Amino acid sequence: HRLLLENAEQLVLVCGRREPYLRQDGAASLGVLRAASLVVGLDGCIKAVGQADVIRNQFSEATFERIIDCSGKCVLPGLVDAHTHPVWAGDRVHEFAMKLAGASYMEIHQAGGGIHFTVEHTRKATEEELFTSFQHRLERMLRAGSTLVECKSGYGLNLETELKMLRVIERAKKSMDIGISSTYCGAHAVPKGKTATEATEDIINNHLPKLKELRLSGEIHVNNIDVFCEKGVFDLESTRRILQAGKDIGLQINFHGDELHPMKSAELGAELGAQAISHLEEVTDEGIVAMARAKCAAVLLPTTAYMLRLKQPQARKMLEEGVIVALGSDFNPNAYCFSMPMVMHLACVNMKMSMNEALAAATINAAYALGKSDTHGSLEVGKQGDLLIINSSRWEHLIYQFGGHEALINYVIVKGKVIYENERCEAMSSY
Repeated sequence: HRLLLENAEQLVLVCGRREPYLRQDGAASLGVLRAASLVVGLDGCIKAVGQADVIRNQFSEATFERIIDCSGKCVLPGLVDAHTHPVWAGDRVHEFAMKLAGASYMEIHQAGGGIHFTVEHTRKATEEELFTSFQHRLERMLRAGSTLVECKSGYGLNLETELKMLRVIERAKKSMDIGISSTYCGAHAVPKGKTATEATEDIINNHLPKLKELRLSGEIHVNNIDVFCEKGVFDLESTRRILQAGKDIGLQINFHGDELHPMKSAELGAELGAQAISHLEEVTDEGIVAMARAKCAAVLLPTTAYMLRLKQPQARKMLEEGVIVALGSDFNPNAYCFSMPMVMHLACVNMKMSMNEALAAATINAAYALGKSDTHGSLEVGKQGDLLIINSSRWEHLIYQFGGHEALINYVIVKGKVIYENERCEAMSSY
């Protein structure tokens, strides 16, 4: 076998019965085992989870590539970041000062800043430059505990640059240990010199057919399609056409909706069978009910509302209505955050989620938002062996310590392989 984790103080299963997601009622019991062990096989999948003495007897004759003593420590599923924009060049630190001085997101966008500033720099950057910075960003996400990350294109807005970004993401999928779900987000903004209608036609007639061809030839494996459905960007009708065209070539629908204005994005997503919708700061009550019925996940991004001083998404109302709530960091030049533990902390404080709900939202439900909850997001036999070991006797420290993950996350493990080992943890107690 590949790995044995022995005698953890707490082993947090998240799900115990192959649930594809947890709603509010299910999140109360994350299934915490005490004095427990876990075994990962050579195929990278979990073979056994249970009481330490039972596992010791069951595997007394087995050999392991690695054994880690988890006494006094906690084992959790690897975190899943359901929404990031990690491939781009040129940071927007200068815009942070403008925002602090009161400029709104759309004011900066209309003045040629925002997405357009990043597009300009990303178009000029070589594939190599983009790959190098992307790799460093993924490594930082990994050290903060993310083992599966959704990665979007969307700073090209022309076919050539969008494909350049998707190739960079594809390269990381093949060369790095971190799990990646890739998203084509060519409808992230209306490119300069085009109307929204012209941009929509270009995407439907040129981008998507090319993407279909590259998927069939196996050159690029895109998972999701995204559109920024927003007033002054893509309206409901353009969004519908683009998402439907993406769905027709086999992409999962996973898009930005109802962020700055109520657009009825949630209702549209429910109708089209979207896997997930992100943002939803301005979602309507009808939209919430529609998403709950359609089992369409809500990917909430507490960093965005925090940085832009927007109204927080109504996480409590969504949970009470039975929506599947997931979390994402929204890492991008406007919200420079790599850390899902910080996102969970913000979700609890600013969106009034419980710690159990936040952990479920950053594991099983985020995996569900990417269509991967059958293999990721919980510690169950048969699932991929992606997990964290934290240097604390209670798992809640991962959320409670705001920005404390750098000395708290002891090991990050993907498919049973230790891909990050944190020396700082050995020298100190977490308290």
